[in-house]
Amino acid sequence: MRRIERRSLRFRLLVWLGGVALIVVGVTWLLHGILLHDLARSFLGERLRQEAEHTLLQFRQGQLSTQLWQAESPALQVFHHLYVLELDGEITTSHPSWLETLAPYLEGEDEALDIVSSGERHLLVYRTRFEFDGRSGVLLIGEDFGQVEDGLEALHWWVGGIAGLLLILLIGLNMMAVNRALYPLSRLRRQLDELRSGTRERLQLDTPSELDGLVAQLNRLMDEHARRLQRSRESLANLSHALKTPLTAVIQVLRGSRPIDPGRREKMQRRLEDMHAQLDTELKRSRIAGPNAGQRANIRHEAEQLIEMFSNLYPGRNFRLGIDASVPVSVNVERQDFAEMLGILLDNAGKWATYEIRCRVRRDTSLSILVEDDGSGVASGDLGRLGRRGTRLDEGKPGHGLGLSILRQIVERYAGQVSFEPSPEGGLRVEIMLPLNEVG
Repeated sequence: MRRIERRSLRFRLLVWLGGVALIVVGVTWLLHGILLHDLARSFLGERLRQEAEHTLLQFRQGQLSTQLWQAESPALQVFHHLYVLELDGEITTSHPSWLETLAPYLEGEDEALDIVSSGERHLLVYRTRFEFDGRSGVLLIGEDFGQVEDGLEALHWWVGGIAGLLLILLIGLNMMAVNRALYPLSRLRRQLDELRSGTRERLQLDTPSELDGLVAQLNRLMDEHARRLQRSRESLANLSHALKTPLTAVIQVLRGSRPIDPGRREKMQRRLEDMHAQLDTELKRSRIAGPNAGQRANIRHEAEQLIEMFSNLYPGRNFRLGIDASVPVSVNVERQDFAEMLGILLDNAGKWATYEIRCRVRRDTSLSILVEDDGSGVASGDLGRLGRRGTRLDEGKPGHGLGLSILRQIVERYAGQVSFEPSPEGGLRVEIMLPLNEVG
């Protein structure tokens, strides 16, 4: 016997839809019984009222006398109804056996319609008051309502049976609709299995619009995974190629019998430092996540932390941060990527500034991160060389000229741009522009 999976979406949808269908059909059936009973009561009540008016008219015209109200009167038996007449305290009735039961109903409002029960019999009684020759009277006209109720009950149960069949049909249609609606999920699971087995590269589904975002997100994640895997392989290949030659040279020196003089030691030290820088750079590149990956950056929180850190690292510099109110709290930039980009800019500005470093984040047609300093700046002819791998315009400061190169690679991952300009303060002005459709 197949086990019912209570956590499944199919089971939950069927329970909810079946429960709603059961409630709707049940309430409709109950309302049908109530409304049908009221409709019959109103219809028969109106007929009794018209009969009472006709009877009183005949009575006033002398066509009926009080003797005719006696039981077994042929004139009144024609309608098979019950009559009770009270005129000046004198009561006559066509059914004396009901008189005791109906006596309380001779009192009360001018007009009323009630259902009177006596044993298992139900009687629908209409009461009206009238004046005749200065005398007041009350007329009750009743009709057996039990037969009508029996007929209504039989009709009501027939309707209940039909409603039950419709409920079963509705549940069956719900099962078909749920299975049909969940079919794209089954196809998605099969295609994910194919992706895992390597027989498929991307998801291709004609899915409902509600799943478009999920499929697009999965495709983006798979594309990002493929890019990172490719980048990791290229990085390992580059790193292996870059380290092979200097490592071989260092090993040959260490294996050689010649003493290591200060000149050769210095060369070895520079090679090892270059190797360290190369390793550090490749590690940073490997950490580039790109959009739609990892934790989103909280702009203000990350920027304030970096400003505080570089203020401590460069105590003689004044770092100032400005974030426009239009900038969202978080953007679709991976947290480490944002910290790496802004950290490179602040570190570079901290090295070359005389005193002031300004950092501003704003949002216009794109997200702008601008950092400028009041240092000596860069000659106009050298601005185009900034960001090229290994370019160092001034050897007076520590570094390997790889920071701005890494910055360019991160920005390109977000389809953004980096611009280098002279700052009005005399130093360098660097601005990163990230398109909002990528980071918004």
